[in-house]
Amino acid sequence: MKITFLGTGTSTGNPQLLCDCRVCHSKDAKDKRLRSSIYIETPSTSILVDCGPDFRQQAFRANIRKIDGVILTHEHYDHVGGLDDLRPYCTFSEMPLFAYQRVLSVVKASMPYSFSVHPYPGVPLFDVHSIQNEPFSIGDLNIIPVEVFHYKLPVLGFRIGNMAYLTDFNSIQPSEVTKLAGVKVLIVDALREEPHISHNTLSQALSLIDSVKPDSAWLIHMSHDMGLHEEVDPALPKGVSLSWDGLTLDC
Repeated sequence: MKITFLGTGTSTGNPQLLCDCRVCHSKDAKDKRLRSSIYIETPSTSILVDCGPDFRQQAFRANIRKIDGVILTHEHYDHVGGLDDLRPYCTFSEMPLFAYQRVLSVVKASMPYSFSVHPYPGVPLFDVHSIQNEPFSIGDLNIIPVEVFHYKLPVLGFRIGNMAYLTDFNSIQPSEVTKLAGVKVLIVDALREEPHISHNTLSQALSLIDSVKPDSAWLIHMSHDMGLHEEVDPALPKGVSLSWDGLTLDC
């Protein structure tokens, strides 16, 4: 299974508009972050986890030719704002879309033209699947949801094989942590060092990583407040790294 990090930034991206900090003005490509999303491939199945407003740019960069399904973690715009750009992938069949019913309702309300009785030719069409916090499959990928909380909003992370992906959260119940036992690769939200109402701090992310003990952990959904990649990454504990846009892993 191959994982491509399409984006590793928070909702504002990096550089952030109107910001003159040294991170936003960094020349290091690893400090340039689009909105968070990953693309997962096996020899027979390819899926997208979240589809934010940078998807078109991300798809060109990663040369995404095939998507067998899209999973949405939650309904915030930085995770669903690129769904209209799936039009070319829906040319021959409806795109399977998996999410909480609450999330699907938001998508339908924001894209009514894709769900009308007689849709206009060329709009993206979706085969919607309402999921719960229960395992499901897409092709040969068996997916175990892991529910976390983005302040008070339930958000779904996912364990797929030996990899787990947890974005946009700052609390998780012990019963959900048990689902992470034995993961080799843990991808986890870490916004910055300072406290935030709905995102992990770096310390909170490191605490979860220490309890799960994966072989490797990769931090995502980082803001410019995390600091420069070249300074922060070497100071992290062994086995923990800042991710970057375009990073690929084999799991």
